Amino acid sequence: MEKHDFLEARKKLGKTQKQIAELLGASVKAIQGYEQGWRAVPPHVERQIYFLLSRRRNMEEGGPRPCWEIKNCPDERREQCPAWEFQAGKLCWFINGTVCECKAMKSWGEKMKICRTCEVLSHLL
Repeated sequence: MEKHDFLEARKKLGKTQKQIAELLGASVKAIQGYEQGWRAVPPHVERQIYFLLSRRRNMEEGGPRPCWEIKNCPDERREQCPAWEFQAGKLCWFINGTVCECKAMKSWGEKMKICRTCEVLSHLL
């Protein structure tokens, strides 16, 4: 997550730096660092931000279609994917081991490279 994405997300959530720091269990100094680019946004903070944005979006509009519909996944791929197993197609980006681009990603960084370009996640920012 880039600094401008973090700032935009905080603004979409309607939180001050102090409020988002409390919500994320971080210091205000850390939040300032993320927004100024002095610090990289850690994966656990990025994950929490996207989760909060997804909950806000679902409260407002119902959110996107499930990922397996967007990606038009065949049945055999769906059956191997934890997003399908747990019927979490709107939170697929949150779940490790999802079968995107026909394979499960080994790390959060690899996964997020794909997720950031996908309609399911990209609509949040």
